[in-house]
Amino acid sequence: MKPELRKALRLYLVTDPVLHFGHGVSAACEEALEAGVRFVQLRDKNASTRSLFNSALQLRDLCARHSSYFVVNDRIDVAMAVRADGVHLGQSDMPADIARSVMGPEAIIGVSVRTVAEAEKALVDGADYIAANLVFATRTKKDVSKPLGLDMVKRLSQASSLPLIAIGGINPANTALVMNAGCAGVAVVTAIMDADSPASQVEKFLKFLDR
Repeated sequence: MKPELRKALRLYLVTDPVLHFGHGVSAACEEALEAGVRFVQLRDKNASTRSLFNSALQLRDLCARHSSYFVVNDRIDVAMAVRADGVHLGQSDMPADIARSVMGPEAIIGVSVRTVAEAEKALVDGADYIAANLVFATRTKKDVSKPLGLDMVKRLSQASSLPLIAIGGINPANTALVMNAGCAGVAVVTAIMDADSPASQVEKFLKFLDR
């Protein structure tokens, strides 16, 4: 993995179509990017294909202006249509090895995992990073009922050589906990997107991550 990509993964912003403190998704993302975020995932599971395509185009251009990576959640077709840097896949989405064969060797492919077996398979399938899916309880992840907890995060980090990203209930106060458990970075939704000042929150995260 390129050093610049690994560094970008340490603070990984995930969008939400509702949680943006009235700023709007693009405005919240722009403020976060200006403050130092270098990896953005567009996530909107309820959007129509056309709506998601339009949002992806807008965010792709925004990320490009800030020399940042941009991936689309779930939708390989939309990611390829807008020439995103890659895609993030769940366990019910297209298998990572098939995504790799379709998107090519340069695409960034991330996979959400909750078990050691899933972490090991993601490596074999050619993923670039894995995400520990729901570390702490959060209102933004309704498809997963039980948080993994830090012990399981540590097991996942030891199960694969891929960078592990923590997602679910991550805030500046618990960032050190997940990093100490073996994570290479944190994926954040609410703590940045729904903040009155996304830039201020990014600065708080980076203060912990830059130590």
